[in-house]
Amino acid sequence: MARIDYEDDDTDDLNDDAPPAWRRRAVTAVLALVGLGLGFLIPYTLYLNHQVSEKFGALTWQVPTRVYARPLQITPGVAMNAATLKTELDAAGYREGDGVKPGTYASEGGRWTISSRGYRDVDGAVAPGRVQLSLSGGRVSRLRDGDGERALKVARMDPARIATLYGQRQEERRLVRIDEVPQLLTDTLQAVEDKDFAHHHGIDLSGIVRAAMVNMRAGEARQGASTLTQQLARSGLLGIGREQTYTRKFNEILYAMLIEARYGKGPILEAYLNQVYLGQRGAQAIHGVAAGAEFWFGRRLDDLETEQVALLVGIIRGPSHYDPRRNPERALARRDFVLGKMLESGLIDQAAHDRAAKRPLGVTETPGSIAANRFPAYVDLVRRQLARDYPTGELQGAGLSVMTAMAPSAQAYAEGSTVRTIKDLSTGKRPPLQAGLVVTDVHSGEVVAAVGSRDPVEHGFNRVVEAHRPVGSLLKPFVYLLAFGNPAQYSLASWVDDSPVTITLENGQRWSPGNSDGRSHGTVRMIDALARSYNQATVRIGEAVGARALADLVHVLAGVRATPNPSLTLGSMDQSPYAMAQLYQFLASGGEIQPLRAVRGVIDEQGRVVNRYDNAPRPAQEGDAIAARLVTLALQHAVTSGTGRQLVSDGLGRLNAAGKTGTSNDGRDSWFAGWTGDHLAVVWVGNDQNEQTGLYGATGAMRVWSGIFSRLPSKPLEVGDAGLEWQWVAQSNSTDADCPDARRFAFVAGYAPPYQPCPTYDPNQTFVDENGNLVDATGAPVQQERRGWREFFGFGRDEEAAPPADTAPPAPAPAPAPAPPVEESP
Repeated sequence: MARIDYEDDDTDDLNDDAPPAWRRRAVTAVLALVGLGLGFLIPYTLYLNHQVSEKFGALTWQVPTRVYARPLQITPGVAMNAATLKTELDAAGYREGDGVKPGTYASEGGRWTISSRGYRDVDGAVAPGRVQLSLSGGRVSRLRDGDGERALKVARMDPARIATLYGQRQEERRLVRIDEVPQLLTDTLQAVEDKDFAHHHGIDLSGIVRAAMVNMRAGEARQGASTLTQQLARSGLLGIGREQTYTRKFNEILYAMLIEARYGKGPILEAYLNQVYLGQRGAQAIHGVAAGAEFWFGRRLDDLETEQVALLVGIIRGPSHYDPRRNPERALARRDFVLGKMLESGLIDQAAHDRAAKRPLGVTETPGSIAANRFPAYVDLVRRQLARDYPTGELQGAGLSVMTAMAPSAQAYAEGSTVRTIKDLSTGKRPPLQAGLVVTDVHSGEVVAAVGSRDPVEHGFNRVVEAHRPVGSLLKPFVYLLAFGNPAQYSLASWVDDSPVTITLENGQRWSPGNSDGRSHGTVRMIDALARSYNQATVRIGEAVGARALADLVHVLAGVRATPNPSLTLGSMDQSPYAMAQLYQFLASGGEIQPLRAVRGVIDEQGRVVNRYDNAPRPAQEGDAIAARLVTLALQHAVTSGTGRQLVSDGLGRLNAAGKTGTSNDGRDSWFAGWTGDHLAVVWVGNDQNEQTGLYGATGAMRVWSGIFSRLPSKPLEVGDAGLEWQWVAQSNSTDADCPDARRFAFVAGYAPPYQPCPTYDPNQTFVDENGNLVDATGAPVQQERRGWREFFGFGRDEEAAPPADTAPPAPAPAPAPAPPVEESP
């Protein structure tokens, strides 16, 4: 019986219906690859999803800390002129226009219309507004609302940004919310970069096809295929590089789809608007449309015109390629392309398109954003003031707003005068000159300007606070201040001996300072001794009040220490312009102790005030205020008839300024401290290597001061009469106003001399009037005949006619070192 092989039969039947072996292997391979792919893709997608959740969900940028000037405050009667007002507005980014749109101004004659932008200050939010003002006689004569119907007491303009403190990354960015961005900009962005943004899910296949066709027809890359979400993913925000590889593109697509799956269109568009790269300035990258608007146009987003919106969106495709400053023709073509897209999409009509297309690019000549610290000396003061609250490095990249007291106009005038004066003085064999100065508000102690170098933008050594140089006669007024604290013994009319004087020091050595004109002036009034800076007279007063009292006064008023040597009365201490400004602030404020400050407050990213630096000066004590007024009157006399009288020749007599020159020995350091009704400025000019400059206070530093105040609007200085009474006093001590040589002096109330009649004078008798001129019994000037070669060449005149007289002798070394030599005549 034959055997039946069922297995073979079955096998043959099955093989008849089964696919070939190669197909089975292919299917197996495909399934294996799919399995492997899913095994990789699913975990990888989950990993990327976690990355999106971490980085995008908790999205943060390193936002730089911005430093602002003080807001411009305008009140009726405040000192102001057209040039200064324009300087202030230009610094804050205002532009000439219709005065209706925020951030614009219009002027005609002396009438101005200004439309301010809202801002947040240490006193709270300030709403935008529109005002009308008139300028007349160097003042604001009229201030009304925008319609001219209601008189205003005050108007405030948003402040200028003066510096930026970056973090580890040099990124300029100003965060904005989606509702703060003009609708025209967001619509144009989508029309040009991602037409289907509102509908796709991260990638746009139809857009890829459409872009390919457009680029083929144009023969160049005119339209991109990446969605806004893809661009955001590869912007560096999520760690995707920009290299052109399949891996990067794969990651970009996955990231875009995951972002779209997790977040709405609003947050995605807002993140894009804050992250997009729009330019470069050195090491500083410009990110975000708000920073881009400021960088290219010097404007805020809501100030952009149609053509500027088009250019800003157009630059996104390639900020370097379409750089309007370097490649204006390329940028113009790109802008016009975007304008065409705006017209095509119905965002603008034909008239608006044609009008915008005819306009220039509208970019600023230099970048509008502040890439670095433009005012190094001032910002250094800011950092020093904040140091106690913000450790080193904590301010940078913290997104704070530091509100300072800088006045852009005062800073501009201080810088301009410094540069011009140093250039004019840098002649002949004179060594290289440097300068440092501080300008303050006499009412508040706020520092409104600071210059730390002959080149105001030079970083490094800040001479405002770091240059400690002999102050010379700049310290003399405080010797007299102490003396006037004893009104029973001293007054402006008191006689003081300006003859040779010798002081025995603690170490037994003798010190005999002289006047720098080489002369003694006999018995002189105290007001003249200070106004003409007589050394010998001042030393005698200093001996009476005591060097220890002077050193203590300097410490109380300025917080600095001085060695109580006798020569301290003639300025034998080294100090900075800032320290001397702090000292003189006491006199300029009328006897108040006002700590100087550069910062008014700090505001965080949410607009909350986190630190406020209110200046609360101690009210002036009555005795201090009276003594300060007497010194001020003497220093006003110094400007009209003493060592500072060149200011009157410069046309600044209208300010009634008070001021004091100072010169260190051998003309190495030139100083001037002077103030008006609004401002105090202390200026130093000298050489970093302490070489002789040949300059005196009146020929160096005072020229810088004069250059500032010839432009800076400031009220005239008015000295109040509180606590004072006035009396006429003649050389004979008669108090009869009819005496030919009688002068009117201020006394502490209750200490004026009683009435004494005027004696009978010989008609041929001559007198010296308050200006040092020889007059007859009727007060008429007497022509003097010059005698001797010394007078012929001017050597015999008193210090009033020669600036060198305020020179201070060299400081004596602390005991038991040898005593200082007699001051040398120049």
